[in-house]
Order: sequence, then structure tokens, then C-alpha cells
Amino acid sequence: MDYDSYDSASEIGYSEVSSDNGDFGFDGGSDEQPRARQAEYVVLSEQQLKERKHELTETTQAVLNLDEGGAAHVLRHCSWDPNRAQEEWFGNANSLQEKTGLFEHQPPLTNHQVTCQICFDSFPVDQMHASGCNHYFCTGCWEGYVAAAISEGPASLNLRCPLPDCKAAVPRTVVRRVSSEQDKQKLELYELRSYVEDSQRLVWCPAPNCEHAVECVKDLGADEPLDVLCKCGSSFCFSCQEEAHRPVDCQTVGMWLRKNSAESENANWILANTKPCPKCKRPIEKNQGCMHMVCSQCRSEFCWLCLGNWADHGERTGGYYSCNRYETAKKKGDYDEETQKRENAKQALERYMHYYQRWAENDKARLQALSTLDKVINDKLEDLSEITATPTSQLKFVTDAWAQVVDCRRMLKWTYAFGYYRFADQTAASKPQQEFFEFNQGQAEYYLEKLHGEVEKQLDLFLKNQKTGPEWRKFRETLIGLTDVTHSHFAKLVQELEKGVDTLLEQYKGMEEQQEEEVQSAPLAAVPARSTKRNRQTLRGANGTASSQEASEAELEAIAGYWQCRHCTSANRDFGSTACEVCGNAKQATA
Repeated sequence: MDYDSYDSASEIGYSEVSSDNGDFGFDGGSDEQPRARQAEYVVLSEQQLKERKHELTETTQAVLNLDEGGAAHVLRHCSWDPNRAQEEWFGNANSLQEKTGLFEHQPPLTNHQVTCQICFDSFPVDQMHASGCNHYFCTGCWEGYVAAAISEGPASLNLRCPLPDCKAAVPRTVVRRVSSEQDKQKLELYELRSYVEDSQRLVWCPAPNCEHAVECVKDLGADEPLDVLCKCGSSFCFSCQEEAHRPVDCQTVGMWLRKNSAESENANWILANTKPCPKCKRPIEKNQGCMHMVCSQCRSEFCWLCLGNWADHGERTGGYYSCNRYETAKKKGDYDEETQKRENAKQALERYMHYYQRWAENDKARLQALSTLDKVINDKLEDLSEITATPTSQLKFVTDAWAQVVDCRRMLKWTYAFGYYRFADQTAASKPQQEFFEFNQGQAEYYLEKLHGEVEKQLDLFLKNQKTGPEWRKFRETLIGLTDVTHSHFAKLVQELEKGVDTLLEQYKGMEEQQEEEVQSAPLAAVPARSTKRNRQTLRGANGTASSQEASEAELEAIAGYWQCRHCTSANRDFGSTACEVCGNAKQATA
């Protein structure tokens, strides 16, 4: 799914929310009609799942000429894939029958009395039941056998003949005949769970108490994320069932979450900030200025710097705040390996904390924005409508902005996990890529902060001061413009991460070279106002050699395809216009 079809409501199911006066689905404030796109997933209720399973079983029955139970056995064996079931059945039916226990039914017995092979009592043949193997057991023994199997869980779906060496599947007719209503309901639940959990295209919604499942209708690559929105409002990744994390791949998310919960960072902190007591080896943290340390465990006294006995220290060794023994030994290289190891651990910990703090802060801001959006929907829209004399259906731009903030906070959060792993090895070749990525990340974050501040602070001011008229119109124009610009920047950031930073950097460099050739070969009058100078500024900004202001303007004009009004921040597509199409203020020249 490309970003053009991205919907900011996907984080919270906002398109599902409506009021008496209209739908509040996110549209970014744009008047353009969204282009048609193929659905990527379908959310199914429990009843819909039952109906689909029943239809699939009936179709397989007809194609393979099996009874209901036999068709279910084959489908479960083939992960509920009808194409695979037909290929295996018509390719080698005997092999599949042996794997599923679907043996040919033997002719029924003609005896009037038959001995049960469990309790060894004799019963009339009409009170006996058997699988296709014709191993007969009485009703009472069947009831106990089936009930015990069902109580043990979903393995009862593949129940075999009670005789230990017999692999014949127990017919569904027998199971239903000897089971209680409660056990029948359990079996139905087990099979429904199998239908979802064994399928490659279905997953349960991981939200607590949600009974919906999601079906993916597109082919996903390995570790390819697909953010889905359940009808319960929960958003998650179809591929890994973690929280929605597009555009970062599932492998990166898994590594990051494991790292956050692992003890390795505690070990790094201990290595970077403590030293072992030279006597008992207990890690000790230095929390005061002097070098005289006393171990709380063994009461050993030693020097923090050289770890030598404190009795050998004093004024002649440098006093309480320095140690000339350590300095002398350090010059000889005695502490090089240990010092380097501690320094490496400290740098690794500092780098991890840099990314983790920003990841955590954006997650916190996302949750706060989500809570605020809920309050806006439930409490503030009606008040705002009354104050501004605006129907709630025309206040959609406010909820659009909040929905954009929520989703962009989530995406921005995961870009820090991406950056941590993508640029772990600092090389000369990766430095331009990292600077290019961080430049686009910074631009997206800058406009997100502007949007978040505008919708959070200004909205409260309107509700508090009850301002209307020109100020309200200006707020509306500014908020719609900021929502569009923020959406555009995150669109580029998503594209960058999904296509690869190195790939896009090469594309931009190629674009610069091509436009440079066009400028050199074209007459001077034919060179457009936004020439390749803008692209060079963009790429220099990506490599850290131009100012961020120059790079920002060049990016907006040369790459994004619009110029941004400095008054209302609206994106203007017409480069020939001299005034903003939203607020009417004159376009200011860029450097």
C-alpha cells in the first residue's frame, strides 16, 4: 500500500466514528477525491467466520466427494487452503487419506450382538459405533473417550480410533451422537480457532475481549508490515501481531522490543558506570567526588582509579581527588583495554538511550493525543459547534488534525528504532545516508510539532475565549494547511524507509545530474525559476553542508512539488502564483 492511499484514521478507527450531523472520517482537509484502491484486508465477525468456514467445508465436500467431517479433516491438514487440498487429494489421494485417517469404510457387521473392545461387554449392534476401521465400541465407552479428549483441548479435532494401533479418524457423526451439547459447542469453538489460527491469511485481533479476525487479501513478503484496523478500534500489524509500525519492518520491531525488555542494557549500564571491588568483585558505583572507596559488602578500602589498596595511598600518590599511580600506569598502557571496554559500553548505552528516549516520548505523546481526540469527539465538538456557529459535520478538520497527530506520532516513534539499527555501523559510506534520513525525519518532526501545538493550544483558546469571525477562519485555514503539509512530509518519510535510504539518495543525485544537464543544454530563458540550484541545496542539506533552512525550502519546492505559505503554512501547487490560495498573503521569495 503506498502512502497516497494512507488514512490517518487507521491508528484509532476514526473513520468508524460518526455523529448525528455527519461522518468524521479523516480526509486530510483536501477537496480532492481519494483514488480508488484495492482493499488489503477484511475485518470479520465471529458469525462471518462461521459462515465462511461452513461455505468452504461445503465446497470441499462437493469437490472431493467427502462427508462434512472428512472435508474438515482435509482442510485442517492443508491449513484451510482449498487449492492445496485439491492438489494433494487429486495428486495422491491415498497418501492424504493415510495422513488424515480417512480410511475406506468397512461393511457394517451383521451380528446381533457385538463385544465392546474397551469394556468387553456385549451389546446389540445398533448400540455400537465404529470408525471406518470397523472397531466397534459401546455408546458408554465412546461417551467417556470423546468427553475426555474434548476436555484436553483442540487436539480432539483429530480424534483417532480408541485402539492404540489404529489411525482411523473418528467420524463427526459418531462424535456428535455421543457428545453433550456443551462439548459440541467446545468442538465448534476449537474448529473456528483452527480456521483462523491455522490459516495463512487470517489472524485474530490481539485486543483484549475482541472476537474479530482480519483476513489479508494481498500477498505479503517476508517481514513486510501491514497495518490493519479492527472494528474494535485496535490497530496492529497483520504480519507480526505487534502494534501497527509501518513503515518499519517486523524484524526491526521484534529486535527493538526484545532489546527494550532484555537485561543486556542493565549489564551495559553496570559496565559503563561501576567498577568491581578488587576483593569481593561486587560492582560499586561512585556517587561522591573523592577516590577513596569503601565496599559495603566486604568493607575493603581501595582507590577508585587504580583499584589499589587505599592504605598505599595518600598525599604522595595525589591525595583524595587524584591518583598519580593510575596516571603513571595509564601512560604505560596498563589500563588501555579495560578503559576502552568501559568507554565502548558507555557510548553504546548513551546511543541506545538517545534513541529509546525519543521512541518512548513519541509513544507517550501518541497516547496523550489519542486520549485528547476521544475527549474532542465526546465533549468538545458540540461546544465548539455552538461557539462558532458551525455544524459538527464541518468541524471534521479538527478531528482530522488530531487523527493525523496520533498516526504520525506512531510512525515517528518507529523511525527511531529504524535509525538505531540501520546506522549502527558508522562508516564513511553510511554517513550521507544517515544525514539524509535524519534531515527528512527532522523535517517531518518539525511540522508534526507545529501541527500538534496548533491543534492543542489554539483549540483550547477558542473554547476558553469563545472567539469567532476572522480568527476562527484563520485558525481553520492554518490547521488544514498544517495537516496537509505534515501528511506530505510523513509521506516522503514513509517512502524513504520502504524504498531504502540509499536507493532514494541515489535517485535524488541522479535527478540533480539530469537537471544539471538540461540546464546546460537549454537556453537561459528556458530555465525555470526553481532550477537545479534548489536540488543542489536539497542534497547539500542532506549531506550536512547547507543550512537546514535552505534544505527545507529546496525540498518543498524541488522535490515535494509545492511552495509553502509562511503565514498559514498551506501547500500551494501553483508555482506561478504570487499569493497563497488559502490566506491570500503574498508569496515571499526564498533564498
